[in-house]
Amino acid sequence: MYVAFIVVTAITIAANAFEAVANLVRAKFVRQNIGAMGLPESMLPFLGLCKGAGALGLIAGLAGWRPLGIVAAAGLTLFFVLAVAFHIHKRVLFNIAFPLTFLGFAIASLGLVIAH
Repeated sequence: MYVAFIVVTAITIAANAFEAVANLVRAKFVRQNIGAMGLPESMLPFLGLCKGAGALGLIAGLAGWRPLGIVAAAGLTLFFVLAVAFHIHKRVLFNIAFPLTFLGFAIASLGLVIAH
């Protein structure tokens, strides 16, 4: 179980760190996605900071600060539950696989950090 915890959490960290940077530098694919959702580009820094904070919290959880890892995983889970719900609400389903995948990794990380 420890190996699963490390691998799944590392993937979750890497994916969210990548997305955080993409949001903060306003990458083209991120701008297209937020435009399809009908949200202003001015939200990108906030979204990037949320994902980045989650990734940093998971790193702290891996480093031994378990409560922070739990909070970070729970925060990412909530973030992506809301992202999936917003995609469904706005009927932007052509790329819903991405927030669903991120949600799956966040849930898995949460379960594994609690079990570890």
